[in-house]
Amino acid sequence: MSVLPHIHRKSPSGQWLLLWAALLLPACSLSDKEDPGALPVVSTLKVTAIGENSATAGGNITSAGGLKITRRGLVWATHENPDKEDNLGMTTEGAGSGFFQSKMTGLALNTGYYVRAYASNRLGTAYGNAVTFTTRLSRTPRNQPCPGTPTMTDADGNSYPTVQIGNQCWMKENLRTTQYRNGSSIVYAGTDSRGLNLWRTDTQGAYTWPLNDPSLKEDYGALYNWHAVNNPGDLCPVGWRAPTDNDWQRLRDYLVDNYQGITAQNVGNYLKSCRQEGSPLGGECATTTDPYWLGQGTHHGSDSFGFSALAAGHRGFVGSYSYFRMIGKWWTQDPYTDIAARYYGLSFNTGQLIRSSGPSRDGYSVRCIREW
Repeated sequence: MSVLPHIHRKSPSGQWLLLWAALLLPACSLSDKEDPGALPVVSTLKVTAIGENSATAGGNITSAGGLKITRRGLVWATHENPDKEDNLGMTTEGAGSGFFQSKMTGLALNTGYYVRAYASNRLGTAYGNAVTFTTRLSRTPRNQPCPGTPTMTDADGNSYPTVQIGNQCWMKENLRTTQYRNGSSIVYAGTDSRGLNLWRTDTQGAYTWPLNDPSLKEDYGALYNWHAVNNPGDLCPVGWRAPTDNDWQRLRDYLVDNYQGITAQNVGNYLKSCRQEGSPLGGECATTTDPYWLGQGTHHGSDSFGFSALAAGHRGFVGSYSYFRMIGKWWTQDPYTDIAARYYGLSFNTGQLIRSSGPSRDGYSVRCIREW
């Protein structure tokens, strides 16, 4: 851009003449000015290693805005969109772009939080997306075996650990007996033509293994139709019985009524085994080695009370297997109609303990409860 300044001079006649001097000044453009810069661009990473009072997260600064990053870290609170001025805690992890990791401490037990990564330069502070997580419920003195009955033994001689929750004593694993209490055999219905016919027509009691694979029985137990639960030979050993609809409701209500943060919408997550694909709890909980639940971004098991529920799936009354590692269903001893009965279920993609009913010829898991 050229500028031609004008100079005023007096002519010999005394009149002012406007003389233009064609003086070329240095060109000026935006490209020659200093870049004013911009705020950083940062995203918040997944929360991992969630404990009772701590958790780990981090951020990824993908742009420094053309300026030096002077500070970075995490900021968290129990409300949405915490920032440096309104929070319950924050960390500082030095300067620089790229990935960083930080540990949050001093968190409250069994509490939901929002966390955001932040990054600052001389223009100000930018924040990443908010990530939610819930700290763990203390496992002590919870997750304890039943007093005087740390284990129980079924008619086959299989031994199971027990767990006390409130005033109820439950098996900690799914039942896998192939005999009734009176010693008579439970009908096995496989996937050959005879087995399929038995499964589709049985009204006395039958069982199968998840996916018809006997190698899964130690981890996931057996799948029984409801007629086996209702058989007068008794599926559970002496001193134990199949739970009622009321037993399951008491379990749910005890947790919801006595522990802050547990609601009807998330109580199931506290009953699930923590063994899950991609579990944010880390360690042995984050696994793809059986037994485990399929991963889900929002809902994961904490096993805070030692119930250790696993998803054996179910077998439909026509003989097909479905939802292995995704859904667990447990029979009650209560009929619903002439051809259906009550069950309770857990799913990998919800936190609820679901009360429903299913065809009596379906195959579900069984947990026994001690008689008082």
